[in-house]
Amino acid sequence: MKKTIDLNNGWEFCERWSDGFARGEECGAAAVRLPHTCRETPFDYFDESLYQMECGYRRYIDVPAEWTGKRVFLRIGAAGHYAEVYVDGRSVCTHACGYTAFKCELTGIAVPGKKALISVRVDSRETLDQPPFGYVIDYMTYGGLYREVTLEVTEQTYIEDVFAKPDAASGTVESDIAVRGDYFKIKQSVFEYKSDEKLAESSFSKGEKTVISVPGHKNWSIESPVLYTLVTEAISDGGDTVDRVATTIGFRSAEFREDGFYLNGKKVRIVGLNRHQSWPYVGYAMPESQQKLDADILKRELGVNAVRTSHYPQSQHFIDRCDELGLLVFTEIPGWQHIGGAEWKKQAVDNVREMVTQYRNHPSIILWGVRINESRDDDAFYRETNELARRLDPTRQTGGVRCNKKSSLLEDVYTYNDFVYDGTNNGCDPKKAVSSDPSKPYLITEYAGHMFPTKTFDSEDHRTEQALRHATVLDAAAAADGISGSFGWCMFDYNTHKDFGSGDRICYHGVCDMFRNKKQAADVYSVMQDETPVLSVTSTMDIGEHQAGYRGRNFIFTNADSVDMYKNGRLIRKYTHKDSPFKNLARPPIEMNDFVGDQIEKTENFKPRQARYVADIVNYAARFGMNNLPLGIKLKAAWLMLRYRMTFEDAYQLYGKYVGNWGDAATVYRFEAIKDGRTVKTVEKTTVNSTRLAADPDHTALTEGATYDVASVRLRMVDQNGNTLPFWCGAVRLETEGGIEIIGPAVTVLRGGMGGAYIRTRGEAGRARLTLTPDDAESVMIDFDITDKRTEEEI
Repeated sequence: MKKTIDLNNGWEFCERWSDGFARGEECGAAAVRLPHTCRETPFDYFDESLYQMECGYRRYIDVPAEWTGKRVFLRIGAAGHYAEVYVDGRSVCTHACGYTAFKCELTGIAVPGKKALISVRVDSRETLDQPPFGYVIDYMTYGGLYREVTLEVTEQTYIEDVFAKPDAASGTVESDIAVRGDYFKIKQSVFEYKSDEKLAESSFSKGEKTVISVPGHKNWSIESPVLYTLVTEAISDGGDTVDRVATTIGFRSAEFREDGFYLNGKKVRIVGLNRHQSWPYVGYAMPESQQKLDADILKRELGVNAVRTSHYPQSQHFIDRCDELGLLVFTEIPGWQHIGGAEWKKQAVDNVREMVTQYRNHPSIILWGVRINESRDDDAFYRETNELARRLDPTRQTGGVRCNKKSSLLEDVYTYNDFVYDGTNNGCDPKKAVSSDPSKPYLITEYAGHMFPTKTFDSEDHRTEQALRHATVLDAAAAADGISGSFGWCMFDYNTHKDFGSGDRICYHGVCDMFRNKKQAADVYSVMQDETPVLSVTSTMDIGEHQAGYRGRNFIFTNADSVDMYKNGRLIRKYTHKDSPFKNLARPPIEMNDFVGDQIEKTENFKPRQARYVADIVNYAARFGMNNLPLGIKLKAAWLMLRYRMTFEDAYQLYGKYVGNWGDAATVYRFEAIKDGRTVKTVEKTTVNSTRLAADPDHTALTEGATYDVASVRLRMVDQNGNTLPFWCGAVRLETEGGIEIIGPAVTVLRGGMGGAYIRTRGEAGRARLTLTPDDAESVMIDFDITDKRTEEEI
């Protein structure tokens, strides 16, 4: 029976590889745990040469005498980017992709009854002749053993692979099973996911087609992502189970058609975001908890139904969580625009093989990306990648992200990065203007992003404009014919090379910052979910933040039925989504265009029509000022001047009284989100009179398991009403007690009133505490409970 041992502890790391390191010679190596980045980086303003090196990892393993006659494999989840594995100084295997897993067989090399020194040479230099390298790249390509490592011990007969193909219509599962060695028959069982409840069982003779039926099966969907566990056993002629493999499966049909995407026969509009697998300080190296957290943020906080793993295969933990949440996934081979020579292309084809075979059992994955992102046409190359993907997985379609119109289409879906929108034109191009074959399915794979970079500390108008640009593209795509959906660029800001970004090595293209704090644009998406009430207002209601003291265009984002706006306790207006200028979205941004309500009518001695016209003029002036008035407003002003002898001074006084509120007590604006007749969330905007640090840990029950655990703590400086202070920039000091340590510096800086911190367990069970002390505000303490679930082998 296969035995899997986690090998994430007890490693030594050296930034300079040498052959002596592989033989166990002393070199001043540091003790590390996996996942590990070869070099921690600053938050910003760092050079990518920091992580480019030829480094080494090593650790001893015990090879018990009872492993005699068994097969032993080392499995590395990912090594960025070229890896060579040694046993006792002898090279045993190499791997040339930094984004997929690989195995090295140690049988006969690691001798039973002795210790063996495992060493891994990891080359993270960007001069490597393999994808994604060869030219500029718009993301950092961090190095190290940044995913988990395991040791697998099997019998001579073992199950090498199970490719399960559930059929949503019939409730049957056909499997392609690869077994190494001799066996008598195969037995399969289907269980409820993470349960011992068996639903079906069948046995199959050697060579017989394996199809098992699940009575009363339920299909996997976005709303109800039902999963099952398929257990496959290889049985000897004596009736013993020699190997067992558990595979998570889901019944679903997924098909891109000419008119859109269909899941289980139902048309679904894809609304997604692109995701890089990076974090501040440690690059790619984060454990299971943080990988899964990103999937939770995408589905539960941002409300999207899909994610593109730009621009490479990502952690199995992340995709596992997408399976559990009902989050559709488009995954693709590594690369960014550049296509290399013959050996480079050969490696890219091999990357297709590894991507498909390692990820094809995930029900969440609906599309294989088999082109290098935004690369030129290369029919011979891409004919090979498409044919391989289809042969390895005939159940899924292929796509290939391009930035060129009328490109050669060898894939099943024309996948296109549409950056046409510049703030003045239509949100996206029509399908027929882009695709070389409009009868084929079509999908927008990137938009927004670099067209309008936005920082958390940009002006209110700038942050609002980013949100409106995302809404505009979504609105246009929803109205267009034949567009299956779209993936916005992107989920969060990320570090990048000197050729991109804002000079500080950050691309501010995200709807969240690097710590996953939401910018205003995030609420374009978050209103799509129903799990948590959403109510956000784009303005602090401070007129000095806007040009010439006008209020500008302000918007409300909500997933409620309506929003009541109050000024100093008086209802101004009830807003609904019907008030939005975006007509093709279910929950679009609502423009706030009334700051007066019926106040003028009820408090001034005006006739009804006079009061209405005055309110219209004052509300227009509040948003846009009195210059370049539209004809409608000019006509109303002229009518008031002729009929009631009103003057500009009258308008000025009324504006100050009902909008500017100059000289009076601070205005209090209150917004109440109403859902099903009750208030589900309230936002209050007024003058700031106190500040505090809000700290939000993603979890406080930490677990030492296969490796260390990491908790993310998102930070915001807020006012007395919990509103983020967008121009608060200051330091927060971090101090720990107990079995945790800080990732990155002990002082973090909030930018735009937001930031974050990460703490990591150190192998000690018990209580721990993180104390956060900001400039000019009280400290916040977060307590953690650490449980140690490691086996003696894992320790």
